[in-house]
Amino acid sequence: MESIGKTLIFIGLLIVFIGILFTFFEKLPFGLGKLPGDIYIKRDNFVFYFPLTTSILISVVISLILILISKVSK
Repeated sequence: MESIGKTLIFIGLLIVFIGILFTFFEKLPFGLGKLPGDIYIKRDNFVFYFPLTTSILISVVISLILILISKVSK
């Protein structure tokens, strides 16, 4: 049970760190947010943005990190 607690603390600190990076840096590294497949619609008084490809890429990276963490902790 102790290892689950440490893992949750690590994940929480990682999320806080990423949040701080997004707050203080306007542009995301490696063109994230402007990848092909991200949906951006701009009309007269309306802007719709949905970072589909960016979301999938971030999800894959986070999944790989969690898989590596789980293998190391065994």
